[in-house]
Amino acid sequence: MTQRKNLKPTAGELEILQVLWRHGPSTVRFVNDRLNESKEVGYTTTLKLMQLMFDKGILERDTSQRSHIYWSLLAEQETQGALLDRFLETAFSGSALKLVMQVLGNRDTSEEEIEQIRIFLDDLERDKR
Repeated sequence: MTQRKNLKPTAGELEILQVLWRHGPSTVRFVNDRLNESKEVGYTTTLKLMQLMFDKGILERDTSQRSHIYWSLLAEQETQGALLDRFLETAFSGSALKLVMQVLGNRDTSEEEIEQIRIFLDDLERDKR
């Protein structure tokens, strides 16, 4: 698993991973159909990208059927955490405060979201005691 932690999925790879995390093991056709719901992507482009992801150790596949089934070898939360850590370091010099202030200052945050953030912060504070 350590080897996979060092992988840096591209934007296109992340889109495919999102489909697989949301829907589970899937055919290339299914993934391509989901991707085409938001933008036009050719089937052969999706196929090639998924084959490359298999070669890189990001995906696994079952080739026992005519339509190969692919699934992610990367855990969603772990991958998101690693990408966020890298982004935090490169864009905000490691400052979580700067990141949060930027996010909250650049968009309309609903009262419900603010309340969820308060609960999260209260839980963090309680866990540190």
